[in-house]
Amino acid sequence: MSKYWNKTINQTTPYVAGEQPKEGEKVIKLNTNENPFPPSTNVKKAIADFDVSTLRLYPDTNATSIVNAVAAVENVKPSQVFVGNGSDEVLALCFQTFFEKACDTDLPVLTPEFSYSFYPVYEEFYRIRSKKIPLREDFRLEPSDYVGVPNCGIAIANPNAPTSRAISLDDVAKICEANPDSVVLIDEAYAYFEEEYETAVSLLPKYPNLCVVRTTSKSYSLAGLRIGYAIASEELIEGLLRARDSFNSYPIDRLAQAVATAAILDVDYHKKCREELLKIRRYTAEELKAIGFEMPESSANFLFAKPPKCIDAETLYKNLKAKGILVRYFKTPGINDRLRISIGTMEEMEEFVKAVKEEITNAENS
Repeated sequence: MSKYWNKTINQTTPYVAGEQPKEGEKVIKLNTNENPFPPSTNVKKAIADFDVSTLRLYPDTNATSIVNAVAAVENVKPSQVFVGNGSDEVLALCFQTFFEKACDTDLPVLTPEFSYSFYPVYEEFYRIRSKKIPLREDFRLEPSDYVGVPNCGIAIANPNAPTSRAISLDDVAKICEANPDSVVLIDEAYAYFEEEYETAVSLLPKYPNLCVVRTTSKSYSLAGLRIGYAIASEELIEGLLRARDSFNSYPIDRLAQAVATAAILDVDYHKKCREELLKIRRYTAEELKAIGFEMPESSANFLFAKPPKCIDAETLYKNLKAKGILVRYFKTPGINDRLRISIGTMEEMEEFVKAVKEEITNAENS
């Protein structure tokens, strides 16, 4: 608290990111859902070919090369794409643009009870009313729970974080259909890691109230670059541009534009990394289930796993950390009996499984 801060800052609880190890610290980092594989080799070439002298000039406001790359890959018009400084900025601008402040409406934004922990921060920071919709058994999101509930907008991560579960395109369509006067924000940060990959982008011609948000941080291995984007109707994109230009007209630097464009256009490498990660995820899930872990079927690049009764999640989290293995633990009631485990390389996951088995054995013998 500070007398120099305004009321909003004094009352807001900021987002807490996953722990970042110190430079040079040797750890197996499975706590922030980064991609374990390096970016496309096209990225290295884009950096090598970059003309440093152009940094004296402001970047392209609209990040046109990224916009065109996304439009080509997703088969949409460039006017349907908006690029921001990471999907967090895109999401923040969506909350500002599409959802009403509490002082202007009594209607809330609907979000799942357990979901991306930045959503409640946006709601608090932008003074937006919220209504948390409980998840069903095994963290299942039920689309009918979003039908007939008065709201000023809906935000759903699909697949959901941290639960790892996804809803179908039919489910997304039902929610859009039932809420024609509200923007339905579908956050697809992890969608590319579904076994049967389906993106809500295909629903855009039918639902002008749908906004799909993506990131290059996960499937493109560019978490350190900070590029995210939205795909939506031209009407929604125009609103985001108005919000951006009221805040920061140059959010994407020149080098980032060149690098992200190169990565997005390397479709073959993108697919190859996905297939390898799914294989490692299957291995890890099978190994953990064999020693008594419980978890929903994952559609993301992480597992949301409940340890066997002999050891609680927080203790296992701390013991793994002491061994140099970082996973994510949430103290939130309702999910504090689980760990969110990012999928690393096969070597990293084999080391992780070995360490977990040691902890289980020690707990059973204590």
